[in-house]
This record gives sequence, C-alpha cells and structure tokens, in this order.
Amino acid sequence: MIKTIEECFFQIQNGANIKQGDMDGGFPITRIETTANDKFNRDRMGYAGITDISKYELYILEDGDLLMSHINSAQYLGRTVLYVKQPNETIIHGMNLLRLKARRDIIDPAYARYCFCGHPFRNQIGNITKKSVNQASFAVKDLKQIIIDIPTVPEQLGIVEILDKIQQIIELRTDEMAKLDNLIKARFVEMFGDENNSKNWDIVSVEEVTDVQVGVVIKPSQYYTDKANGVKAFRSLNIGAGYIKDVDWVCFTEEGHLKNSKSILKENDLLIVRSGTPGTACVVTKEYEGYNAIDVIIAHPYCDKVNPYYLCYFTNMPHGKKQIDEGTGGAAQQHFNVGKYNKLQLMLPPMRLQDEFAAFVYQVDKSKFVKPKRAFY
Repeated sequence: MIKTIEECFFQIQNGANIKQGDMDGGFPITRIETTANDKFNRDRMGYAGITDISKYELYILEDGDLLMSHINSAQYLGRTVLYVKQPNETIIHGMNLLRLKARRDIIDPAYARYCFCGHPFRNQIGNITKKSVNQASFAVKDLKQIIIDIPTVPEQLGIVEILDKIQQIIELRTDEMAKLDNLIKARFVEMFGDENNSKNWDIVSVEEVTDVQVGVVIKPSQYYTDKANGVKAFRSLNIGAGYIKDVDWVCFTEEGHLKNSKSILKENDLLIVRSGTPGTACVVTKEYEGYNAIDVIIAHPYCDKVNPYYLCYFTNMPHGKKQIDEGTGGAAQQHFNVGKYNKLQLMLPPMRLQDEFAAFVYQVDKSKFVKPKRAFY
C-alpha cells in the first residue's frame, strides 16, 4: 500500500526555539548533532540551564518519536533517528529537527526509520531540497507529500526484526573496522611522533610536495547524466577518513567529463573535503582512476617526495587536523580551501619510513576484507 507521509504521521513539527549555550545543567535539549552518525546521541545534547519543564511540556520527547534533520548540508537532509525513551529521562525537542509522531495503526516508528534510510525516500528528499549558500533545507508541506510503501503492521514488525539483526551484524563489523583504524593511527604515532613533531622531522608546506587544485565548482549539475551512461564523480560524501565511500555517486556526461579534464583523477591522488567535514582525506586507488571530482580539493603528490598514504593519514590525524580546524571558515557550514591546504605544515620523514607505513596500511586494509572461515555446528 502506498501512502503519503502526511497520512502516516499525525504530528510533524519543529522543536522549541531555545538559545543553547555553554551553560551546563538543566534539562537536555536536542540539536542537529544529536542525530550524528544516524544514532540518537545522548552525549551530544545542548543545554540552556532550564530547570522548570512546565513551559516545555509540549516539547518533551516521547518513546517512538522520530527526529529528522530538515536544515543541514544537503547530504544530511532527511537523516532520521528513532528515540527510545530511557527510565526517568526528560529531553526537550529543540530547533532544526522535525519531530514525527506515527499513527501506529498505520506505521510502526521503527519501520518508518528504516524507510527513511532507503533510496526511494532519499531520492524524493532530493527533489524537494532547496539549496542556499551554506546549507540546504526542505519545507514540511513538501515532506508531507512524499510517498512511502506501507505493508501491514505485522509485516512491518517482521521486516524490522530482520533489519535489526542485520544492523547488529553491521555494528559488530563496524566496531572491528574501527579497531583496525585505531591500529593504523597508533602505528603512525609510533613511527612519526605526535602532532608537535616530537621526532624533529623536517617541515615543508604541502605545496612543496604536491600540486593542489579543486574539482568542478561552477554548476556541476549541468554535466550530470544517467548513471548507466556517465562517468562517476566524487563528491564530499564519497570521501571517508582514509577510505572511499562507494555509494551515492553522480555521473557526468562524457562531454562534461572531458570539458573538465583538469579534475580527472589518477591513482594516488589525494581527495580532501572542503565543506561539511573539512580536511577529511582519502587516496584514489586504481579502480577509481578516471573518475571526476566535484567541489573537493585534489592533491597530486610528487611520489618521489611524499607517499600519498602517509600524506592522507597526516591530513586525517591531529597532525594535520588541528591546522585544518584553525584554517576553517564559515559560520553555518565549515569550509576549507585550496590555499589553506597548500600552506599546511607537513612533517616529512624519509621516504623509506613513509613507504614502510604505507605497506603497513596495505596489510591492515587487506585484513578488513578477509572472509571469515565458515563455522559448522
């Protein structure tokens, strides 16, 4: 059965307009950061010293409420988390997150949350998104008209049970990957010292060991085409800290790709996020050679002077991150530019050590994709 979001939810509203500050104490208030990483983060609340809850009774979260981001960077619009109330907990619903209350005879909140993660919903959010200079948004009236597929409630609960089990497996695997990433970071510090250059390596600016430019920034959408016939192009949402996110690609026409030949990527190029999570970097591997890039920094390392994997981890580690944070501007959305990356001060150990570290990264990355042996019971 197909229904609109308006038919599935009896309430869709923004939160209380409360100025949050550095003041501790009082009742916690949700904010955009509360929904980071697609989870309800109780450690990312805001506070305003509110001790009298009586003025905000209409904004107290209830079990099964859904919180959806509707003012954010475009890639995060529609991000939704499910609130599961804990005993003796009182949380105020704050601004810039929509709260959706489900008609539970029509839709289960947990099922709705999975729907909002799916491509059919994400594609429709893209159609109603309005972009401005530093952020994007959509109107509640447009959200209400989005359609979703609604099986019977018992069928929904069965789907949720299966997806919850899959999610548990994903979380376990994610935890394993995080431990391997931490191993690489520990090895980096062991080999090269801390961000204060405790091993007294030579210091150079990034522009001395790379050629830095930016991807397509002027109306890149004019070059878009159907995925089946186009050339894929990196955006910031395809760049993870040391890895490539192989999802949600856009494609250029062949003509548009060739017209923007300066941003055609080669193996070992470094890609660095400019907006949103500035400074996040990954290395272009062989399989992604020939892709294009949109509104991201592209660094072509001089591989006789710097190993791209060393430069990548330096950029992502506190060694580079602190400098990047200091060079980031933009109030509503953080922004990092080519000039700032060019001037980044880079510790430059001997190539022998850089290559040794890159080999270590390669071995650890291989272990991430080793298939476990099948167990028989």
